[in-house]
Amino acid sequence: MDSGLAALLGAAVGSATTLGAAIVNGRAQARSQHAQWSRQHRRDAYVGYLSALHDRDIAMDAVLEELRSDQPDLHDIDEKTRRFVALAREVHRACELVILEGPAPLAEVAERVTVASSDLSHVMRRMAGNAHAGYTTHKADDIALAAERERTLYQAVKDFRLAARSTIGETN
Repeated sequence: MDSGLAALLGAAVGSATTLGAAIVNGRAQARSQHAQWSRQHRRDAYVGYLSALHDRDIAMDAVLEELRSDQPDLHDIDEKTRRFVALAREVHRACELVILEGPAPLAEVAERVTVASSDLSHVMRRMAGNAHAGYTTHKADDIALAAERERTLYQAVKDFRLAARSTIGETN
């Protein structure tokens, strides 16, 4: 084999090797960038959901605080309840984004938050109805039940935070 042909063959092999390495590196970089993009979108969805939950929970606490009063202001309860309902809608919207972004196990944890929140909301609404009707017979029981359901909701939100942190930390 003459030296010119050997040099040409060597250059071709070197070029093919370089091209192959560039393709492999390019694909690896694209996968890495996509994973980072996906983590960021999930993170944004989870933060939005937690923020909406926080705002809604503050509104619920305001309603419950008024309902625990010996002489609740019914107009104030109605105003605070309307704010709570508006913020609850925002939580549902944010939850839909969490479900969309996934993964499925995290959506299941978000569903547990929804159930715990709904359970507490039912107690709150019953207490508001009783306040409007002037019924105080079950007030102490409802206050205790609301406190129990608040703890359950807090734990569900805490579980969501941990699951979200774990999901965001995944690299695949």
